[in-house]
Amino acid sequence: MPPPRTRGTALRHRLAELRGPDVPAKALDARALAALAANPGCARRAILDGAGVNKAALASALGSPSAFGQSQFALTRGNAFEAKVKADGGAELLRLVHEKLDRAAEPPTEARLPDLTAPGPQGRTARTALELREATAHPGAWTLLDHPMLALDVAGSPAFLEPDAVVVHPDGSWTVVEIKSFPLLDGSADPAKVGAAARQAAVYVLALEEVAARLDPSPRVRHRILLVCPRDFSNLPAASAVDIRKQRAVTARQLTRLTRIEDIAETLPEGTCFSPELPADELTAAVESVPATYAPECLSACELAFHCRGRSRETGAVTSLGRPVRAELGGLTTVEDVLAAARGEAGDPDDPAVAALRRAAALRAEALEAACR
Repeated sequence: MPPPRTRGTALRHRLAELRGPDVPAKALDARALAALAANPGCARRAILDGAGVNKAALASALGSPSAFGQSQFALTRGNAFEAKVKADGGAELLRLVHEKLDRAAEPPTEARLPDLTAPGPQGRTARTALELREATAHPGAWTLLDHPMLALDVAGSPAFLEPDAVVVHPDGSWTVVEIKSFPLLDGSADPAKVGAAARQAAVYVLALEEVAARLDPSPRVRHRILLVCPRDFSNLPAASAVDIRKQRAVTARQLTRLTRIEDIAETLPEGTCFSPELPADELTAAVESVPATYAPECLSACELAFHCRGRSRETGAVTSLGRPVRAELGGLTTVEDVLAAARGEAGDPDDPAVAALRRAAALRAEALEAACR
């Protein structure tokens, strides 16, 4: 008789069923986690990411292919720039860390570069934790961890994360390094891209804090990360220290608000599967069985955004107009409800949202009447 399944094993089996037979899981990375934390009320994204569903393939199968993601050219350029930054044992990268974040320390004339290879993500995570502990236990030297592997529990499901680099300072503190291919022009970069990098780095910081909490004494995880980008239109690296305390606090709060993935899975109909190989009608029914919380911001963060936007518009949901509008309208959840309230056909007159709509409708009518005179 086979041994009984543990809770964790049963959840992994359930998620594999949702993903589809013989469909490999897509790793949940920091970029996806940052986007998920920005919209914690979306159960659809939570279960799809938790199950490792390839949302790009799913969107194509649903007839709403997404343009979300980096081009192959951008990926190639980014990889080439990262290799340049880390060349010569990471000498230039460590120089930038010293210059921007830790000038009081001895200059990094040499550094430890531990080998982090191990079988599987669990093995790499354990090896990274070991090397971090070793570097912290022997202060006084610089240590550069190239593409370490970190783990973070997200709604009851583990996510394995791979930052570009983590530096251990001579005082034993840890710094996350983000290497991006967008340029620093005259010392500044696109604020939207910097913000996205900061939210991504915040996820890494949270994962590092979990590693640090298991050590005694716990080393300090710095909340100023190093963002390395090309200078102007060259391929020369430039860097900026970015304070991510705000992004870290928001991300931590949003991740704790996520409904546990096993709770969402229990609400799904028996036999639900998100495999792109299913017929379109079955796949659509499976996706629609999980509630979504669409907002225009999803267009820059989720592969299923076009599909969810179409459904949101079909139902007249006010969320398609943006979260600020949705927040102002209170209990009015559809455009039809809003228009009826504005015309005085529905809604509680004592409701501030209804009163504001009727006042706006009256002002509009007065303006149109005046314009027609």
